Amino acid sequence: MMQHGKRMTAPAEKARKGSLIKLVKALKPYSFKIVLSFLFIIVSTVLSVYAPQWLSKLTDEITANAATRTIDMDKIMNFAVVLIVFYGTNALCNYFANFIMTSVTQKYARALRSAITEKINRVPLGYFDAHQYGDTLSVITNDVDTISQSVDQAISMLFSSLCMLIGVLIAMFVTSWKMALTVLLMVPLMLVIIMIIAKIAMPQFQKNQDCLGEMNGKVEENYSGHSVIQAFNAGERMAADFEQSNKRMKRGVFKAQSIAGLMQPAMTFVSYFAYAAVCVVGGLLMNGGDTAVTFGTISAFLVYINLFQSPMSQLAQSVNSIQTASAAASRVYDFLGREELSDETGKPYKLLVDGNTVKGNVEFKNVRFGYSPDKIIIPDFSASVKAGMKVAIVGPTGAGKTTLVNLLMRFYEIDGGDITIDGVSVKDMPRSEVHDIFGMVLQDTWMFEGTVRENILFSKDGVDDAQLEDIMKEAGISHYVHTLPGGLDYFMENESNISGGQKQLITIARAMAENSPLLILDEATSNVDTRTEEIIQNAMDKLTEGRTSFVIAHRLSTIKNADMILVMRDGNIVEQGNHDELIAKNGFYAGLYNSQFANE
Repeated sequence: MMQHGKRMTAPAEKARKGSLIKLVKALKPYSFKIVLSFLFIIVSTVLSVYAPQWLSKLTDEITANAATRTIDMDKIMNFAVVLIVFYGTNALCNYFANFIMTSVTQKYARALRSAITEKINRVPLGYFDAHQYGDTLSVITNDVDTISQSVDQAISMLFSSLCMLIGVLIAMFVTSWKMALTVLLMVPLMLVIIMIIAKIAMPQFQKNQDCLGEMNGKVEENYSGHSVIQAFNAGERMAADFEQSNKRMKRGVFKAQSIAGLMQPAMTFVSYFAYAAVCVVGGLLMNGGDTAVTFGTISAFLVYINLFQSPMSQLAQSVNSIQTASAAASRVYDFLGREELSDETGKPYKLLVDGNTVKGNVEFKNVRFGYSPDKIIIPDFSASVKAGMKVAIVGPTGAGKTTLVNLLMRFYEIDGGDITIDGVSVKDMPRSEVHDIFGMVLQDTWMFEGTVRENILFSKDGVDDAQLEDIMKEAGISHYVHTLPGGLDYFMENESNISGGQKQLITIARAMAENSPLLILDEATSNVDTRTEEIIQNAMDKLTEGRTSFVIAHRLSTIKNADMILVMRDGNIVEQGNHDELIAKNGFYAGLYNSQFANE
């Protein structure tokens, strides 16, 4: 069982170490600032280590003259001023070191968030089909924030602790090598404690980051599906489901922090043990006539023990911070390392060049596609669409209608066959050209925070108000927009105050503004009432005039005027023709159509 467990954890451990290496390499552009921060730390360490020597002189001056009451206060004040200058400069150096490291980590975090955002646009849609949105959001927010905070603490703390340890060791041996050896006897015990606690805590920190991503996924689901949850009175069940994730998170964080929290008490115990040992050994050396050991020496060593213990504790804390950063980096770099869409940098446009006009002839040639090798959705699909035709794609749920359109847009790559536009394979075109060729209206009425104008003109430039007004009239939304406060400049801070039908009309107006030579409508009238559907249908007739258009519809009344209807079933075209021809065949399409209008 143990061997099996080791085999299971080895890949995760390897991935964690690999992520840590990537994290270190990613900080290379900031080397100058990091080195500058280290220089401030070194100066601060030298001052901290040298200050106890002056404290020793101060103590010896007081003890030597305390009995005769002849203490030289001018000398004492000079010692005090030197100590104040030392510790004041030490504080300033620490501030500048921390300031520089904070600027480095925040710039790195910004670059990391930008890299993730760019990566989101390069990963295939299949990634989002297999992962919760909340978990992906957790990577760009919580994990990146965890990395920046942990790295900020760990790098400065690790370097300053090492410098302090080296400096304190040198100072102790210079002051009294016998007492220094006494302190060093404590080091193995400290190291054992650090190693044991770190080994126990690390797996829990990794688990906590995974739990956090899972919990964020639950939150995103509950928020986006709030109305459905309320409609089905499932609030208590969803709350209970979330509470399970919340409890796992609580237990994990409590366990990790409890284990990590043992570090400081353990270090403190060892320190007090070292205090006692130094006092005993110092007393024995003084009784033995060792003139190198004085009260000032013992007081300096008590300070050195504190200086020695502090970096040991900080080393342990920096190990915890590195573990936390490593766990978060593992998730971030796992996402950044995901398979991307093929690089098409420099791939030339084929159709939208030199003022050429896209005619719109589309041909599917023995197209084969599956989301996985063992799940083929479209086994062998062929169809020829002439320029300017309005093509309706109908069929039962799961027949492959939306999948077909996704392949046409190159959201997914086909496994076999080919799709051509005006004789040019879409595989030979860059995706950006394919997306420029097609305008698209989806079932999901996506709105973003901004004005109505910005939502309609989304990524389109050069449209003046007169043209925009014509577009809104064609989309049947002009009256509604002008009734809003501010009209086109009405700011949609919360899209929930706009009805589903109006949002659908805005997305249709967005497609009209794009004015692409080919058009895809995926259930474009799914969220509107019968009257609005008629308005949209008239607008769609104007929009599709002269354009090759593909319309996916379950409401067959919207595609009666289509030039061609492709009837799909199990990924294949089972019937093809216009409405009247298919009704006359009295086949599968006629059955679908009659089932919708049997009661009319």
